[in-house]
Amino acid sequence: MNIGSYNTLKIVKRVAFGLYLDGEEAGEILLPTRYVPADAQIGDYLDVFIYTDGDDRLIATTAKPLAVVGQIVPLTVKAVGSYGAFLEWGIMKDLFLPFSEQTADVNEGETVVVGLYLDAKTNRVVATMRWGRMLDKTVEPDFAEGDKVQVMIVGKTELGYKVLINEAFVGLIYKNEVFKPLHIGDTMPAYIHRMRADGKIDVRVNQSGYAAIEGEAARLMQLLQQAGGFLPTTDKSPAETIYEVCGMSKKTYKKAVGELYKKRLIVLKEQGIALI
Repeated sequence: MNIGSYNTLKIVKRVAFGLYLDGEEAGEILLPTRYVPADAQIGDYLDVFIYTDGDDRLIATTAKPLAVVGQIVPLTVKAVGSYGAFLEWGIMKDLFLPFSEQTADVNEGETVVVGLYLDAKTNRVVATMRWGRMLDKTVEPDFAEGDKVQVMIVGKTELGYKVLINEAFVGLIYKNEVFKPLHIGDTMPAYIHRMRADGKIDVRVNQSGYAAIEGEAARLMQLLQQAGGFLPTTDKSPAETIYEVCGMSKKTYKKAVGELYKKRLIVLKEQGIALI
């Protein structure tokens, strides 16, 4: 029986308040009426999520929780009690986050990143903000610069934002690489910037270099680099001058400049354009 996860169990009995499923060594497990599929019959097998109720009885549900044991996810604090906080779990029961598993004070309505584990003593699913211990330290990251990854914002530091990469590794996005508000629990694609000698991983929200731009914008970027980072052209320059310096029409030049400026790769000056 995988408590805090999904199990495929056989229907063995129908009662007024639901169905009983065969939990083998765990005994019969109740599936309350509200979660019973309309066409369920004795002998059918159901995919159900198993958890324990307030009396430590095993309960089945066909509702989908927001996370299962082993996952690291952002969840909302529903309430704070005498022994810890309770998190919105997506099922009837809230997920308990004990004070001993908190790395900082949490407040109602706040989003916190937690890992889910099964407490061996109580057989209850518990949340922890000390989710770093759940990562497999025996696996070495195998990333190259520019690799696309999925990240989740898990914390904020003086340097920037701490992120969880591909649900397996911890990295950092520097604050000078961020040009929009980021919040704890946000998930997004990102790109490996640097694999550091100390084993830490630097990440960028946007691609860098030529991979971030296309077509004429990439060519204009190359011209800027070859010219030492500055070109004496602006959108006010005559078309002939732009063609002579950049080898492109004024219309194409404006589009390329706009693309580079949008990517925050150049700065517009009165006398021309320059690399940042």
